[in-house]
Amino acid sequence: MKSDTIWAMSHLHTGPRQPWADEDGAVPPASWGRDVPPGRSLPWGFMLVIALLVVGRFALAPYLTSAALQTWATVFVAICVQALPFLVFGVALSAAITAFVPGSFWTRALPRHPAAAVPVAGMAGAVLPGCECASVPVASGLMARGVTPAAALAFLLASPAINPIVLVATAVAFPGQPLMVAARFGASLIVAVLVGWLWLRFGRSEWLRIPSRPHGEGSKLGAFAEAMRHDLLHAGGFLIVGGLAAATINVLVPREWLTAVAGIPWLAVLVMALLAVLLSICSEADAFVAASMSAFSPTAKLAFLVVGPMVDLKLIALQAGTFGRAFAVRFVPLTFGLAVLVSALSGWLLL
Repeated sequence: MKSDTIWAMSHLHTGPRQPWADEDGAVPPASWGRDVPPGRSLPWGFMLVIALLVVGRFALAPYLTSAALQTWATVFVAICVQALPFLVFGVALSAAITAFVPGSFWTRALPRHPAAAVPVAGMAGAVLPGCECASVPVASGLMARGVTPAAALAFLLASPAINPIVLVATAVAFPGQPLMVAARFGASLIVAVLVGWLWLRFGRSEWLRIPSRPHGEGSKLGAFAEAMRHDLLHAGGFLIVGGLAAATINVLVPREWLTAVAGIPWLAVLVMALLAVLLSICSEADAFVAASMSAFSPTAKLAFLVVGPMVDLKLIALQAGTFGRAFAVRFVPLTFGLAVLVSALSGWLLL
């Protein structure tokens, strides 16, 4: 028996790992579910878009002089043109922070006591610009570096809501209304800190999956360019979708309906909060969309501005994918409920 074991061990294959047999094939191989390399479908996608544009150009030509269509185009272009500079600047600063700020900075800057670290992390969002698309990976990285999850979550909520780019954009979208800027800052910070403290008190470790942080490779300039490209494409796409939806609502929804909803204060707040979740507009641009909703009260617009950077469809997907579904089903309702409540109270007191 012993001799058979020695013989088997002596015949084990200990040579170098062999490469795949088909070294020129697609990576990963087709057996992993990718039958056609992605590069082959890209030209067909462009051709389909061009064909749709050509067909739409001739099909819609008789209607291009419609007053409703002109109004829709004016609202959409105005929202995008006003918001784009803030979006680009915010994404560039967020990418610079991701690429050039060392990870050890966060653990040195935050207090050791978790309860004290939560408001400090929330206030850090006031000086560190970033859109909500970048807040989830940043919070994940903070947790992976040893920052208490409650503080990282407070930063996740506060950073896209109260950073200087967002506040300046809000001031531009609401000229002559400094109380709207102050109300957005105060309500968003209060919500972020309250959620962090509640998670610190009642949250459980099994509800939160903390991803491991991979070691980065390549130059910092390359990381900056990649982060900016990724965030700009995502945030810009959601800005366009939000602008389209806002322009469509302004044109298609009868004014009588909006007036009826806006005339009921509590219903107007809930409707605007739900719109913020559904439209999923980047925080650098949502103030311009909210300002275009002229039928709604300032308090309802404030609810839109407070809820949007904290709870929307893309954030729910990002949070569930990063921290786990058990986290999302608890964190999202908690944040949404507090955001609606605090924004309603802040609007009643300040606006």
